[in-house]
Amino acid sequence: MTPAYKPDSYPSVSAYLVVEGAAAEIEFLRDVFGATPLRCTTLPNGRIGHGEVRIDDTVVMLSDAMEGWPALASNLHVYVADVDAIYQRALAAGATALQPPKQRPGDEDRRGGFVSPRGISWWVATQVGLPQTAGG
Repeated sequence: MTPAYKPDSYPSVSAYLVVEGAAAEIEFLRDVFGATPLRCTTLPNGRIGHGEVRIDDTVVMLSDAMEGWPALASNLHVYVADVDAIYQRALAAGATALQPPKQRPGDEDRRGGFVSPRGISWWVATQVGLPQTAGG
């Protein structure tokens, strides 16, 4: 039998975030998205060398910034069941608002955005269907 080339239930592609404060970002993801921590390697200095969380069907990997691996600005998009509730939960967890959830003409999604306290831009959306037009 050929050994598996990746862990069961992991996607082939995962976002990888390098941040200042990976442990705090993991807690933020738990508070906002209900993320489940998976694996975590803590370095002797207490910083996270590699961490993983699951948000719904996706694995997000992250680590603390370190020499040679600086923190990088990142933007992620997540589909959620209730964009308004997630947006409010993020603000309550210390995020900065980018855009309150709204639906734009011609867009089947209601979406909004926020920045986590560690500087990661998160865009969240719920598919709600095309808005009805007058007379149609």
